Amino acid sequence: MNPARFLPEPIDWLADGTPYSPRFGDRYHSENGGLDQARRVFLHGCGLPQAWAGQPRWRILETGFGLGLNFLVTWAAWRSDPDRPALLHFASCEAHPVAAADLLRATSAHPDLAPLAQQLHDQFWGLLPGVHRLSFEQGRVLLTLYVGDAQAMLRQQMPTADSVYLDGFSPQRNPDLWNEHTLKAVARCCRRGTRLATWTIARAVRDTLAQCGFTVAKVPGVPPKRDNLQATFDPAWEPRAARNAPPPLEVAAASECLVIGAGLAGASVAASLARRGWKVRVLDRAEAPARGASGLPAGLFAPHVSPDDSVLSRLSRSGVRTTLQALSALPVGEAWNPCGVLEHRVDGSPGVPPAWAGGSGSEWSRPADADALRQAGLPPGTTACWHARAGWVRPARLVQALLDHPAIAWHGGAQVARLRRVPAGEDGKSDDTGPAGWQAIDAQGQVLAEAPYAFVAAGPGSMPLLDHRWTLQPLRGQVSWAEEGEGTAGWPPFPVNGNGSLVPHIPGPEGANGARRWYAGSTFERHATELPPSSADETAAHATNWKKLRTLLPAVADQLAPAFGQPPAAPTDRVPGKEIPPVSVWAGLRCASPDRLPIAGPVDPHALPGLWACTAMGARGITLAPLCGELVAARLHGEPLPLDARLAQALGTERL
Repeated sequence: MNPARFLPEPIDWLADGTPYSPRFGDRYHSENGGLDQARRVFLHGCGLPQAWAGQPRWRILETGFGLGLNFLVTWAAWRSDPDRPALLHFASCEAHPVAAADLLRATSAHPDLAPLAQQLHDQFWGLLPGVHRLSFEQGRVLLTLYVGDAQAMLRQQMPTADSVYLDGFSPQRNPDLWNEHTLKAVARCCRRGTRLATWTIARAVRDTLAQCGFTVAKVPGVPPKRDNLQATFDPAWEPRAARNAPPPLEVAAASECLVIGAGLAGASVAASLARRGWKVRVLDRAEAPARGASGLPAGLFAPHVSPDDSVLSRLSRSGVRTTLQALSALPVGEAWNPCGVLEHRVDGSPGVPPAWAGGSGSEWSRPADADALRQAGLPPGTTACWHARAGWVRPARLVQALLDHPAIAWHGGAQVARLRRVPAGEDGKSDDTGPAGWQAIDAQGQVLAEAPYAFVAAGPGSMPLLDHRWTLQPLRGQVSWAEEGEGTAGWPPFPVNGNGSLVPHIPGPEGANGARRWYAGSTFERHATELPPSSADETAAHATNWKKLRTLLPAVADQLAPAFGQPPAAPTDRVPGKEIPPVSVWAGLRCASPDRLPIAGPVDPHALPGLWACTAMGARGITLAPLCGELVAARLHGEPLPLDARLAQALGTERL
């Protein structure tokens, strides 16, 4: 693994202020500035903004992100257009991402773009090879960065594009970006009528585009170019789906739907669909949202790390980025805190790939330094990781924020016993050619609600609603907690995880006495479904959680031993009047799939059209549920996927 792959691309700034690439020996744009080129060559060259007027969504594909000028100009045009599409997708390839600071420098002469450039800068971190989804305008402008070779990334991701910006260093300097194989990959992403624009009129590029099915024309250029190129995808043949394309789905227009379950999974699906114009009804048997496992008083979001950067590691990074976007509107310190998390690698394995050192990977996770170990009360030399993009959250507050949308209607106290498919036209609302609808039925056979689409996101309660189609395992989890006493002032100022976790210094709920609380856990009790747990089960859970804490943070565990009813490892001085508050338990029921990954996708698009699932989050609902909600919405609408296509397959229903 080459460590240089994870370092920002160096840029030379020439005397005239233009950025220059030492790697390719070429300018990022002409000395006349890149703004005019972005507007006239690419935006106007693709017929924008007129072409997107009144559309529900518009999908733009770019072959070279560079310094982001094309994206910023397109975003600015979208903002100023009263007829803009409700959702703007901008997918862009970039093999060598620059440093975030260079994005700001590139727009320093354009104050009108400065606010947008700053927002891009703030999310332009941790760009390891792969797919990164950045979100702006409350999720209405989505930038998907494909970090890697353009040809390989396009073949893998296959986003459908309404417009194509064919941009990059010149064919002489970077021939791979303009060769036959890359342009074929671009063509596979186009629908009939997709418009393409570029600044080069190289004969080889024109001929290859024509061979790929484009109608090509030279048009007056933007100085210093005399001519530019515009093209429309209109092949004489009927394009075929690629062999590795995901199973075809009918692209759904925004409609009405039911979401069964009001935890993190259900709320994430509801929020993603509501942003896309859906009318969503959320049904749950509880009287308020987040009364199941998502009612955990405080939990962690953090990436998983492994020396080989496993599927779970890559998946968790995509999840953390999406969760951070969902949390951004909530009050820091009260509902959540991106304070970072220390992971004690209790098995002694290093976790972080060595090649990440000093590069974009270290913006995610890095070996913990001596100061972090000291603050955690761990001895020097302890094997641990510092996760910079991590923290704690009150899951119920996130659920409430996700459901706070005018297009989402909440129906509490609605215990759905089964789902019934309504054949097209039977309900008197659908015509004979429309999709079948779905009815939510209670135990008495009464119809609680109906809609053309239904999304099952009910955790362990998903199994009967899906006719036990898949084997889902209930997992009870119990967390030990108490109010903090005076002796906790020297505890770690941040959460610590590893074998179990300690989440300290969490503000008490409203109406409490103001004391902060700590949470330690959690148990993983397979096939245990009783709630609330028995007294014996609670006692056993406390013992399990203390044992985990003893491995994770021995000094803290010894301090809490009396409260847990455990003998300390060594005699301790007890100070009268400073007794440790008693420990209580919180319990919830999780749900896991056989391979321990979430399930997000259509249940059976042929036999059960309109029925989808988003469930089995296991113990990673905070990290993965918002991502799964976006994945479901993207697949439903034929949008660019919010993560690596291979990771999407690992979450898909087709794997089961």
